[in-house]
Amino acid sequence: MSNIEALKILRTDVATVDLDQLSAASAAERSLSSSHILVVDDSSLMRMGLTRSLKSLGFENVIGASNGKEALEKIRGGDFDLILLDIEMPEMTGLQVLEVLRADQMTEVPVIVISGGSDAEDAIRCIEMGAEDYLPKSFNPVLLRARVTNSLHKKRLRDHDKIMLETIRQQHAIVSHEKEVSENLLLNILPREISTRLKSGEELIADAHAEVTILFADLSGFTALSRTMTASRLVEILNSIFCEFDRIMQRFGVEKIKTIGDCYMVVSGLPLARPDHASVLVTVAFEMIKALDFVNATYGTELKMRIGLNTGNVVAGVIGLRKFTYDLWGDAVNVASRMESTGAVGRVHVSEFTAKLLPPEYALENRGVVDVKGVGQMSTFFVNTCSTVA
Repeated sequence: MSNIEALKILRTDVATVDLDQLSAASAAERSLSSSHILVVDDSSLMRMGLTRSLKSLGFENVIGASNGKEALEKIRGGDFDLILLDIEMPEMTGLQVLEVLRADQMTEVPVIVISGGSDAEDAIRCIEMGAEDYLPKSFNPVLLRARVTNSLHKKRLRDHDKIMLETIRQQHAIVSHEKEVSENLLLNILPREISTRLKSGEELIADAHAEVTILFADLSGFTALSRTMTASRLVEILNSIFCEFDRIMQRFGVEKIKTIGDCYMVVSGLPLARPDHASVLVTVAFEMIKALDFVNATYGTELKMRIGLNTGNVVAGVIGLRKFTYDLWGDAVNVASRMESTGAVGRVHVSEFTAKLLPPEYALENRGVVDVKGVGQMSTFFVNTCSTVA
């Protein structure tokens, strides 16, 4: 590229920048010229003179008021960007108008006080009360334009800052709401204590718990029921059942672990230990039976379920990258599952380890020795009554 070509490109770029700057300046001028200005003066000649001067300077929307009371009425009913206010007026002085504006918290509109030479002290008092600027009555167009333009610029900046602050406030509210929604969703997946640990940066959640009680509940007759109704109706009924169960878990402070098809798994005694983990979960089992009876009555179904419980030590942790889950592992979990599968419809079936922890008000029926797959022979019990059930 020759020096002449480079010079032409440079001149073109400079011209483009100059045009952009001129365009921006022109837009700003147009914005200021559309400002609404209120001229307040008891002298009709002064009002006319100021109005004519302002319009000759490009300010199109100029309205007059002949006294302070009229000015306040127009300010309350209009949207002004600037007020030119005479100090010496009958009925209500400019100083009194400023006092009302400040008392009514209408000080966002800038005020330029207009004063003769003898009113200098009052003009200073007006500025101390919040007036934006001072303009002597013997003004010239250059001074008028400078004072008015400067006040309008400041008003636009304040308005812009106000809009930005409101935008930031709204964005903060949106972010806070989204954060709350996300945290609530996380709490639907994980216990609160585990969720807190994950949010604090802990990457591997794995805890050993010496003694907890696990419950499995499996619906009986649900598969047969699924052949007789639409998918939406089937899911509606199952959702109603599990929602009732969820409310019970929340009421008694035990942890729902997961659902597997029409099977529902719960644990008591973690992530926070509790001494009544066995008895409270047996109480929950009877509440679940009552809830299923309620759903049956609502939908006209005859579903039943088997419930099995076992007590022992487990390992609990969070696994997976996507759709992660909080789960339990250990022999105690397997035995609890076997208590459910070897139980009886409509009964609460517990292992001997759980039975030993139940207080006397839980009436136990010795089932004898049961062959539990993967475990061997084990003494188990049906819980017949639970006096603590509401």
